[in-house]
Amino acid sequence: MRRLLRLLRIARVALHYGLDQLVLSGFRHRWLRVLARVLATGRNLEAPRGQRLRLALESLGPIFVKFGQMLSTRRDLLPLDIADELAKLQDRVPPFDSELAVAQIERALGKPIDQLFASFDRTPVASASIAQVHFAVLPPSQDGHEVAVKVLRPGMRNIIDQDLHLMRTLAGWVEWAWEDGKRLKPREVVAEFDKYLHDELDLVREAANAAQLRRNMDGLGLVLIPQMYWDLCTESVIVMERMRGVPISQVERLRAAGVDIRKLAQSGVEIFFTQVFRDGYFHADMHPGNIMVSLAPETFGWYIALDFGIIGTLSEFDKDYLAQNFIAFFQRDYRRVAELHLESGWVPSEVRVEELEAAVRTVCEPQFERPLKDISLGQILMRLFQVSRRFKVEIQPQLVLLQKTLLNVEGLGRQLDPELDLWSTAQPFLRRWMQSQVGWRAFTTHLRKEAPRFAQYFPALPRLIHHALEQAQHPAERELTRQLLQEQRRTNALLQGLIGFVVGLVFFLVLLALWNARFWLGA
Repeated sequence: MRRLLRLLRIARVALHYGLDQLVLSGFRHRWLRVLARVLATGRNLEAPRGQRLRLALESLGPIFVKFGQMLSTRRDLLPLDIADELAKLQDRVPPFDSELAVAQIERALGKPIDQLFASFDRTPVASASIAQVHFAVLPPSQDGHEVAVKVLRPGMRNIIDQDLHLMRTLAGWVEWAWEDGKRLKPREVVAEFDKYLHDELDLVREAANAAQLRRNMDGLGLVLIPQMYWDLCTESVIVMERMRGVPISQVERLRAAGVDIRKLAQSGVEIFFTQVFRDGYFHADMHPGNIMVSLAPETFGWYIALDFGIIGTLSEFDKDYLAQNFIAFFQRDYRRVAELHLESGWVPSEVRVEELEAAVRTVCEPQFERPLKDISLGQILMRLFQVSRRFKVEIQPQLVLLQKTLLNVEGLGRQLDPELDLWSTAQPFLRRWMQSQVGWRAFTTHLRKEAPRFAQYFPALPRLIHHALEQAQHPAERELTRQLLQEQRRTNALLQGLIGFVVGLVFFLVLLALWNARFWLGA
C-alpha cells in the first residue's frame, strides 16, 4: 500500500512538471507520442525540460535529488542541457531531531553521550540527505581534542530500499517503451545508483577513504585531511578531527586575510592532478561546499578537504589513456586520439580509425580558436565522450566521474582566478607521468616494484616453464608425449628388473663362492 501511494505521488509530481510530455514524446510507440500531445493540452510547459526535471526531483525528496546528482555525471548518456541543469541540484535538507542523533550515536558507540564526549553541540552544523554533522569535544583522557561527529539519518535504509524498488520498476518500463531506452541503459544506471547509495550508507568506508587520501597527501604541503578516530567509528557514526577554515567560496574574506588567490587556484589544480596522475585516487566531490582554506600560521593558505563519500580510482591504463589523450589533443594529433579510443578496446571492431579521427577533429578543432587559458580540459573530455557515444563506445564510469570532477576543479579555479591557464598548470604533471612510464627509469621502477614477486617465483621458474611448454603443445603432440612417457616408464621398469636380477645373481654367486672356499678350507 505504501509503495502504491509513493508511486501515485511520483505520478502527480511528473504531471505537474510535464515530465510525462518530456518522456512520452521520446517513446517508440506512436500511440504514446499522441497521448503525450493530448496530455500537454492546457498546461503551461514553457520552462526548459532540464529545469522541469530538476524541480520535480527536488519535490520528490532527497533520494531522488541524489539520483539526479548521480545522473548529472553521466554526460555520456544525457543531453547537455539536462546534465547541466541536474548539476545544480543541492543535497541540502532540514536537519533531523538532535535527540534522534544522540540516540543513534549512543546505540552505535555503546555509551552515554556524556561519557563519549566532554561536550556535544546538539545543533548540527551541516545536514544532508544521508547524514548530518555535530561538533563535540573529546574527554580529557583523550587529550580533549575538538571533533566533528557525522551520524546517519535514522531509517535511511528502508526509505532507500523502497525508492530503489520503484526506480527499478520505472527503469524497466522506460527501457521497454522509449526508443532511446536501451542506449541509456536505465536499469544499469539504477543499479549503479544502488551501489553508490549503499556505499554512502557505510560511514566506515568514508572514513577509510579519508585515511587513504590523508596518507597520499602527506608531505605535499598543500592540503589538509581530517584524522579519523577509529575507536569511535562505526557503520552509522564516525568521529573525525574538527577542521577550522574559511569556505573557499568566500573569496573576499580570504583576500582580506592575505591569502594569495592566484596561488590558491594553482594549488587546487596541482592537488587534483597529483591525486589523478601520481596516486590514481582522487576526491570526486570537490565542489565549494566541501572545501575550506586554512588561516592557521603553520598551514596558511592550504586547502581543507571534507566529505569523502565519493572517491574516484584510476588504473595505470586509465592514467595512460588520459595523459596521451590530453597531450595528443594539444598537439592536434587527432589520429592518435582516435587510435587511443580503439586501443582501449571500448570501440566496436568495425569502426574505422579514419572515420573516428574525422569526428574527433570536428569536435576538437574549434577549441583552438579561443585563448589557451579558456580551453577546458573537462569540456574536452566531455566532447570526446559525446563523439564516442556516436560510435557506441562503452565509456568507463571512473572516467566519467573524473570528467565531472575536472569540471568542478576548473570552475573553482577560474572562480578564484579568471586568468588561470589550466593547461600550463597541468602539463608538467602529464609530462612527468609519461616520462615515468617509458625508458630506463620506468623499467627500473617497475622492476623494483615487481622484485618481491620475482624473488618468490624465481626458484620455481624451471618447473613453471616446463609446465607452460607442456600446456602449449598441440593436443596430438600431448598425446604422443604421453605415450612416449608411458613407454619410457615401461622401459625403465624393465631395466630396473633386469638390473635387480643381475645384482641378485652376482650376490648369490659371491655367497656361493664364499661358502665353497670355507668348505675347502675347512676340509
